[in-house]
Order: sequence, then structure tokens, then C-alpha cells
Amino acid sequence: MALSSANAFNSLVLMHSLYIILILLPSSFASNKWEIPQSDVNLLEFPLNLEYLEAEFFLWGSLGYGLDKIAPELTGNGPEPIGAKIAKLGPFVKDVVAQFAFQEVGHVRAIKNTVHGFPRPLLNISSESFATVINSAFGRTLKPPFDPYANDINYLIASYVIPYVGLTGYVGANPNLQSPAAKRLVAGLLGVESGQDAVIRALLFEQAYVKVKPYGITVAEFTDRISNLRNELGHAGLKDEGIVVKPSEGAEGRISGNVLAGDKDSLSFGRTPEEILRIVYGSGNESKPGGFYPKGAEGRIARSHLRLNEA
Repeated sequence: MALSSANAFNSLVLMHSLYIILILLPSSFASNKWEIPQSDVNLLEFPLNLEYLEAEFFLWGSLGYGLDKIAPELTGNGPEPIGAKIAKLGPFVKDVVAQFAFQEVGHVRAIKNTVHGFPRPLLNISSESFATVINSAFGRTLKPPFDPYANDINYLIASYVIPYVGLTGYVGANPNLQSPAAKRLVAGLLGVESGQDAVIRALLFEQAYVKVKPYGITVAEFTDRISNLRNELGHAGLKDEGIVVKPSEGAEGRISGNVLAGDKDSLSFGRTPEEILRIVYGSGNESKPGGFYPKGAEGRIARSHLRLNEA
């Protein structure tokens, strides 16, 4: 009887210990990538396209090198970006951009630790690529061509082009996610992406009425034109606003300053993957690659549209 009691006690202690261990295990052990439904996997993989783009643009702009040096294991041996180079930034903006850069490295890692992901797609972050966006925004060719790497203000305007698109994608994906792991990841990504966009907009808002040399066009008009272009390419109505709007279009219809973009209740706009592809391709067509993705974006969602184009 004594032996049986001892065995029972030992079994109870063992079960209790295992219970404590399971409670204390990191969440990454408790919910691995194979427990995430395929629909969530698709929605989590898609923004990896944007995170690669942001990581390379911010790394090269601030440091003069990209993922191949900082975290080569995350590239999946994907092709090096086209036209990447260091920007001529002052100490303050350079430090801010470097912070963004390392944050984006973490974002790429976080997504690839949660879902399988894919190698870095071919990215075009050349001066010519950004100049094309700006020319499209103004409906004419600026002379000299807009150079995102020329100075602080140009680089911030170019930065205005990118993170907000990813932000709206996370907002759009959130209600369609099913698993807690996917929702937790998107919430974490969205928080930092929103912060980056807010910093960029605030820095630009501080110089809203400064005229960008040599064009004689204010910073505010640059942001307004870029936002209008994204609305036009997205084909889904108003989901983008510049840093200065009509007072009737500002928060509560009472203010023209628009350091954060939002709807009538100041809630973030959301976009679908298809809307995002239309914008980042610069074609207005999710099946017609170009722009920042010369050969198209990766992942099941993006490739499904490319296959339709090939059919």
C-alpha cells in the first residue's frame, strides 16, 4: 500500500510539473505555423512582399546595404533589389530611418517564423522607379526627375509612398483572420507600421508648406498627389489622404491638419490584397506587374492573379 501511495504521489507531482511547463512554454511553441488555417497563411504571407520592400528601402537608404548583409538568412536567396543606394540624409532623419530599417528586419523574421513565406521577390527601388510614381501622381514629367535619395525631404516623401500601403493591408486583413496566432501577429505588425507612418507624416507635416526644390511644389501637395494616385490605382474609393485637407474632410470636419489619415470617425482605412497590388504595381491592375515589383509579388494570392494574366 505504501508503495502504491508513493507511486500515486509521484504521478501527481509529475502531472503537475508537466502542467506548469506547458503554461510557461512560449506562445511560439503553443501555436506553430502548421496550426494556422490556409486562409490565414495566405493573408500572412502576402504582406511579406511589402515588408521586404520596406526593409530594403530603409536599410539601403540609411546604411548603404540591405538584407544580404544584415540578415541574409531571411532573403531565401532572392534577387538583390534594383537601384538600391544610400541616401544623402542628415543625422536625425538617418537615425529615424535606420530604426525603421531594423524594425522591418524583425517584421520579415516574424512573418517567416509564423508561416513558410517565400524568398525576397525582385524589387525595383531605383530613383527611376520612384520618379515614375511621382510623375504619375502629378500627371506630368517633373524636371529634373525626382530623386528619393537626394536629401531628407525627398527621402521622406518617397517613404510616404510605402508604409501606409502596408498599414491599410493589415487593417483590411484583420477581420478575415481566424486563428489567434495570426491575429496576434497582425496586431503587432500593424502597431509598428502605424507608428512608422505617423512619424513620416508628422515630419512631413512640420514642413507642409515648404516648397520642394527645384520644383516649387509644397510638401503638402506632394502628399496629396501621391494619396490621390493611390486612391485612383486602388479602384476602391477614398482610402488615402494627404497631410493637409479641407477642414470639412479633417477629423470631425473641423480641422485641415491631417497628420493621421482616417475615415469620418478617424478609423484607419483598410485595403484588400488586390487593391494593394494595383497600387504597388503602378498599373491599377492586380494581374499586371510593374512598379516596385517588375516580375510581380510572391505568395499564393499574388501569384493567383499573375496566373490569370498568363492564361
